[in-house]
Amino acid sequence: MAENQSAYDQVLAARATDKISIQRLIAGLTTDFFELHGDRQAGDDEAVITGVAMLAGQTVMTIGIQKGTSTMENQARHFGCATPAGYRKARRVMRLAEQLGYPVLALINTPGAYPGVDAEYAGQGRAIADCLLTGLQLKVPFISVIVGEGGSGGALALACGDQVWLFEHSTYSILSPEGYATILWKHANKAPQAAAKMRLTPAELLADGMVERIVPEVKTAADCNKLQQALSQAFQGLAAKPVTELVAERQARYRQF
Repeated sequence: MAENQSAYDQVLAARATDKISIQRLIAGLTTDFFELHGDRQAGDDEAVITGVAMLAGQTVMTIGIQKGTSTMENQARHFGCATPAGYRKARRVMRLAEQLGYPVLALINTPGAYPGVDAEYAGQGRAIADCLLTGLQLKVPFISVIVGEGGSGGALALACGDQVWLFEHSTYSILSPEGYATILWKHANKAPQAAAKMRLTPAELLADGMVERIVPEVKTAADCNKLQQALSQAFQGLAAKPVTELVAERQARYRQF
């Protein structure tokens, strides 16, 4: 665990380029992954990867917000910042999961939604809100895992599951420490002080009841197997609940914030 790290050290660790990619994580956790493309409206955002797969013998619908592993990939994915088309794709797949009765697994690594003017004109706020509304009403089990950065509404759009888990070296916050520092002190170089105030580390979020579990960093096949089994058990527990109870508890979880 990372108890001796400062909050900003945790931020830097969450942004590390050697962190496991969402695609590698999906490959390690699941088998027979079949990718689903497009939002059926405007396009196919490469920052959002979706598909159906098998997890420990159970069919699951997987949604990930991913950064790139090269400059070219990062440019195509806006460095892990999803566009409205990406959130519409995620919502489409959530609704498909409900129709088929498959649980949803969301894997998140994003500094936030893509802030470009074109994204705003394309309905970024509406796309995020629709994703949230759909996620909170899903009649199937839904687990969200923050793998690296969990930034702002861009992360919250998919971090609306029955449970939210965080990797050991990850963060979850309303905006970046640099953005917080710029607003509060008019200078981004005070980001370390901002991070210390924002309570964005896994230990603080767990203590505040914002998340349910801290997950050790996944680096090897053995790590993937451990996380796979933990997810499988959690999905089985959620699936045992009546649908009305499942949805009511999920919505109650978010009302308390």
